[in-house]
Amino acid sequence: MVNLVKLDYAALDITGKNYLTWVLDTKIHLEVGNLGDTIKEDSSSSSQERAKAMIFIRRRLDKALKSEYLTVEDPLTLWNALRSRYNHQTTVILRRAHYEWTHLRIQDFKSVAEYNYALFRITSQLKLCGDTITEENLLEKTFSTFHASNMFLQ
Repeated sequence: MVNLVKLDYAALDITGKNYLTWVLDTKIHLEVGNLGDTIKEDSSSSSQERAKAMIFIRRRLDKALKSEYLTVEDPLTLWNALRSRYNHQTTVILRRAHYEWTHLRIQDFKSVAEYNYALFRITSQLKLCGDTITEENLLEKTFSTFHASNMFLQ
């Protein structure tokens, strides 16, 4: 657990704009420290493990969030409270990613590298929200956005 302090990441912002990445980072770090069970239902973790998990999670909260959840002593309770407060971010990000996916066209970019960057950024957001994107989806999206004069490339 001591080595995890060196692998720091951004604290959960009070607005929740980084909630999804914060959740992934926190789950990974808790698993590495053998504390992943502390945020799961029907956990048999010890009180010492729950205390370590609380310390770890609280260190990665915005100051305002930390003071708001000051009385919460159980990591699962805190985890669920944060989920109920910020999990709507999934819906917001998913809608925006679907909109961007629908309107993504290769001819809107100066280079293929810029298009690839946008394509993989959008697919990462879709995957983060639970959608599955296959290689076929990526190829179909790229081919379908070619200008009519370049259709022979498909």
